[in-house]
Amino acid sequence: MTDESDFERLAAALLSRWADAIEEAEGDGVSVEAVPGMLTLEIDEAGTWIVSKHAPTRQIWLSSPISGASHFAFEGGRWVSTRGDGADLANRLAAELKEAAGLDLILD
Repeated sequence: MTDESDFERLAAALLSRWADAIEEAEGDGVSVEAVPGMLTLEIDEAGTWIVSKHAPTRQIWLSSPISGASHFAFEGGRWVSTRGDGADLANRLAAELKEAAGLDLILD
């Protein structure tokens, strides 16, 4: 990513798309709250996920009751874990929401 405006555009589009997709697939006991720069997902019995942009580092941060805290940087057209394990944010979140609430999502 080359500049702050690219990051802001990509992060805002990502959070908006995901909020829409999760709201459409929303199951029992799932609530979604989207505010600029942050998406909060609460699932009864499973916990709370927070996906947020972190402008100073140009990363998307994930707080998850399953995988803990993770940071993702935009590389090669996707948000990749900064831990060096190559984990993709969209795949991780979709898998966790399927496990926790049976949501069958394709997040991109």
